[in-house]
Amino acid sequence: MGINLEYAGRSYPATAPYTVGREHLRDFARAVGAEHPVHHDVDAARSLGHPDVIAPPTFAVVIAQRAEAQLVEDPDAGIDFTRVVHADERFTHHRPIHAGDELSTVLHVDGIVERAGLAMVTTRCEITAADGAPVSTVRSTLAVRGEGS
Repeated sequence: MGINLEYAGRSYPATAPYTVGREHLRDFARAVGAEHPVHHDVDAARSLGHPDVIAPPTFAVVIAQRAEAQLVEDPDAGIDFTRVVHADERFTHHRPIHAGDELSTVLHVDGIVERAGLAMVTTRCEITAADGAPVSTVRSTLAVRGEGS
């Protein structure tokens, strides 16, 4: 079974809220080499007007991938994750993610193009705060190799 091209244009329901933990942000910052004090020290973050430590910009992918799992794990979508290569990731931040946030995500399948045994699946994750305010938009493209490639 190949990619289900009818999934282009589909949206999934909002995910359950993801609670952003301070230690998780610190661990992520260390893992990606983000050394700025706002990612580690509450006082440093507050001195710059943030309510708590803030996430490095790429942390949004942690939240986005939870939403993208809805598509990847949907058996009718036809995605064999063993054949997936991450082709592109882009972030638009509307405000920093900080410890204590409760974030939900709506996943949109913006497009699916299939050529020569390779499907390019483009998704958009709209991450919002508990009050519905936009936090980040994450656009991803997954390259899914067909069984013959």
